Amino acid sequence: MSIFVLSDLHLSTDEKTNKSMEVFGSRWNDYMQKISKNWNLVVSDNDTVIVPGDISWAMSLEGALADFQYIDALNGKKLLGKGNHDFWWTTTKKMTDFFGKHSLNSLSILYNNAYIVEDRIVCGTRGWFPDESKQTPVNNADYAKIINRECIRLRMSLDAAVALQNNYEKENGEKLPILVFLHFPPIWNDFVMREIVDILHEFEIKNCYYGHIHNSYATPLSFEFEDIKFTITSSDFLSFYPLKI
Repeated sequence: MSIFVLSDLHLSTDEKTNKSMEVFGSRWNDYMQKISKNWNLVVSDNDTVIVPGDISWAMSLEGALADFQYIDALNGKKLLGKGNHDFWWTTTKKMTDFFGKHSLNSLSILYNNAYIVEDRIVCGTRGWFPDESKQTPVNNADYAKIINRECIRLRMSLDAAVALQNNYEKENGEKLPILVFLHFPPIWNDFVMREIVDILHEFEIKNCYYGHIHNSYATPLSFEFEDIKFTITSSDFLSFYPLKI
């Protein structure tokens, strides 16, 4: 039983959505076929896969149903996080109820919460990109408020993780490590989102996983910044193979 991660699936299985990623370079050719083939080659039904955002191009839960069914049919349990293109995203209750209604039994939401998976605790949130000049918030939303909101959500998730960590240690005498999964990288080139990095330090996080970045294939799989290891999980970077943790 293992933990894997693969973000940025950018699924468009419903013909009404019709927003393929194949226009973004040859690596994306037949990408949905690559995802299903490669996923099931490395992931078993006993494994868990974290999917940190940009899951479906759909604009609503109903519109994303075919994409959820595609993911549900893949091997393993899946924990879904939010990305900047996941406009179908709504409340955790509505999404969980929707999954139950449609018997999407392998899907759960990773947002403002945490889970014990194997010998790790996983948590996370969307985050926000550190370079404000590259952002186009909807309806002129306040950039600082977005960062503050994401920091609150990250703290909520980490608080839930610490509660699980303390209970497990009390019952089993072992302190499980906490892994953080974000959609946006808090570090990219010369940009640093100090607010999120400081929270990671506060909770003594040593491993953080991020997606969002595409067409940057020369970047290292992992790098260290202030004793925190950051690992990219974008599907095209990983050649559409889930990365084993």
